[in-house]
Amino acid sequence: MKLNRRDFMKISGVTAAGIAVSGLGFDLKPVKAHAGLLKTQYAKETTTICCYCAVGCGAIVHTSRRGDGRVINIEGDPDHVINKGSLCSKGSSLKQLVENDRRLTEPMYRAPFSDKWEKVSWEWALSSIAKRVKKTRDNSFEKINAAKQVVNRTTQIASIGSAAMDNEECWIYQTLMRSLGLVYIEHQARI
Repeated sequence: MKLNRRDFMKISGVTAAGIAVSGLGFDLKPVKAHAGLLKTQYAKETTTICCYCAVGCGAIVHTSRRGDGRVINIEGDPDHVINKGSLCSKGSSLKQLVENDRRLTEPMYRAPFSDKWEKVSWEWALSSIAKRVKKTRDNSFEKINAAKQVVNRTTQIASIGSAAMDNEECWIYQTLMRSLGLVYIEHQARI
């Protein structure tokens, strides 16, 4: 067999490439795969809506069944019509909203001109808010305007709804606000 320089280089290149590829560990024998246990295997699944923006993406929350109710995992709901299983960076971090040692779990009140917050009971907080809304409404309620038209309104209270509410909740909320006589009713989804 007579080899010239060009044929020798071709054979050497092919041989070197074959050795390099075989050194990468390519093996055509079947591999037996071992799947690990999922951390959500025994968790309770609950569907919810992301609270961050007005889109209303669906999420699946996995909570522990050990009695502590801790959130194990949050992922997009593939059956949800809006996000079809995907979540943005804020939605993906929903777990941090729940599992956060700095999260407030009790109402706090700061008195006028005070520099510190104090814990108060839920009963006191809700009662105080209701009293202030009623007082403001009673002091600013206008039955008839300057043109002698019946208006039944108050312009001293405004409302901004939540993006985490569905259509039915928005309707109930707006009905409540209109029954109080509010004129300035807005929703976070429009802002």
